[in-house]
Amino acid sequence: MITVTEVTATAGTLKRLSDEGVSIWLDDLSRKRIESGNLAELIDTKNVVGVTTNPSIFQAAIGSGEGYEEQLADLAVREVTVEEAVRMMTTADVRAAADILRPVHEATGGRDGRVSIEVDPRLAHHTAATVAEAKQLSWLVDRPNVMIKIPATKAGLPAITEVIGEGISVNVTLIFSLERYREVMDAYLAGLEKAQAAGIDLATIHSVASFFVSRVDSEIDKRLTALGTDEALALKGRAALANARLAYEAYEDVFAGDRWAALAGVGANKQRPLWASTGVKDPSYKDTLYVDELVAPGTVNTMPEATLNATADHGDIHGDTVTGGYAQARADLDAVERLGISYDTVVKQLEDEGVAKFEVAWQDLLGAVAKSLSGKGVDGE
Repeated sequence: MITVTEVTATAGTLKRLSDEGVSIWLDDLSRKRIESGNLAELIDTKNVVGVTTNPSIFQAAIGSGEGYEEQLADLAVREVTVEEAVRMMTTADVRAAADILRPVHEATGGRDGRVSIEVDPRLAHHTAATVAEAKQLSWLVDRPNVMIKIPATKAGLPAITEVIGEGISVNVTLIFSLERYREVMDAYLAGLEKAQAAGIDLATIHSVASFFVSRVDSEIDKRLTALGTDEALALKGRAALANARLAYEAYEDVFAGDRWAALAGVGANKQRPLWASTGVKDPSYKDTLYVDELVAPGTVNTMPEATLNATADHGDIHGDTVTGGYAQARADLDAVERLGISYDTVVKQLEDEGVAKFEVAWQDLLGAVAKSLSGKGVDGE
């Protein structure tokens, strides 16, 4: 039982973060979290106003089997395929979470109260298949507050435009580079223009662009450590924040332009930057680093529960920590580049690894479900 005093203490920092214009989304979902009332509790006590999922999250949740036994047994009796079983379980969880968050969705005019579900990661390099999968997922979940996650690969960019053009809200994921981020925003605007031409009310379309943070430090820090000079070591822990801050600068630029103004005039919503991968991976860094230092209006920070709890307990929220740091951010990335660490090489590697990681998680999930189905007397193939 959580006391009023505990709620007040933990909510203070999180409320300050929300008051600064940062929407707090939880980067996790499971059947147990839904059915135990934990998700509803986090909404009530910790300012959570959205949920994101990905193949790794579902692999951890469904792979454990906890909470899914009854549905697995029913699916086994029906002799469904493994892939159908996985989609029925994941969309059921997203639908239930969307229902829990529906009051938030209505209270914020559709801005928050969102739950994201990702297209099959094996389709990341196939545009037409991604579009078809996104439309199917939107239909399966059948909730106005669902967002379909599409990776920001080269093949994903035209898919984003097509899906937005259909009037479906999109969470663009796996963005690591500033160049790709600008391409994502362009794809979003093109999608809005397409939707407008089709007579769709642009006010009903929402989007976020998930810009990944901690993985940038993990990779660049590794290379700086290998160099081992004082200059290199002094730059550790600075590249990810620099990259994210310059992404926000690009966002301000694009959404202050004439092209956007024309769309805003007919009710379009900005595509908000979402800080993803905000759990700190280096234990020598403060565990709320990628929350405290990425506070800016009109953003989303999707946090693992450990980061959410850490922020509630000892986060240091002291106003906008992004917009005043553009010059230093450029200087930090330039300094890394001068040491022979190629920004373009790093971000390309991170995108490739991100797609591959989700593909592996999805395959592991399919394998775990296949085993569960076969264990109930059904082949599952």
